[in-house]
Amino acid sequence: MNSSSKLKAKNIKREWHLFDAKDKILGRLASQIAILLQGKNKPYWVPYLDCGDYVVVKNAKDVRVTGRKEKQKKYYRHSGYPGGLKVETLEQLRKRKPEEPIVNAVLGMLPKNKLARQMIKKLYVYPGEEHPYGGKFKS
Repeated sequence: MNSSSKLKAKNIKREWHLFDAKDKILGRLASQIAILLQGKNKPYWVPYLDCGDYVVVKNAKDVRVTGRKEKQKKYYRHSGYPGGLKVETLEQLRKRKPEEPIVNAVLGMLPKNKLARQMIKKLYVYPGEEHPYGGKFKS
């Protein structure tokens, strides 16, 4: 594509990427995933289109954090009702939903707009080895 033509959504080529989160640091993994979801690794990236690729993460339950974050890092959510604030440590969240820390970390690194909601839909996180996207990756 030449530089004078305007990029259109139909011209975007999407690839599939597989990450194994086993023994990877959460923040470093999330930053690599966020770059791929936004499409910033592509020469034709523009801020007003979703140019990103699909990302599959396996072994999300085995992702690592440094220091004492396992017990000290807190996740907050609110039900919308008075007194409805829920606070949970990383350790508790991992037991309840092992894939959620990765999704939260990546979401925090995406732009805060409608495009981010499109981008996060291309992220598939699985707690174990199994995932249904076996034939999609380049060898």
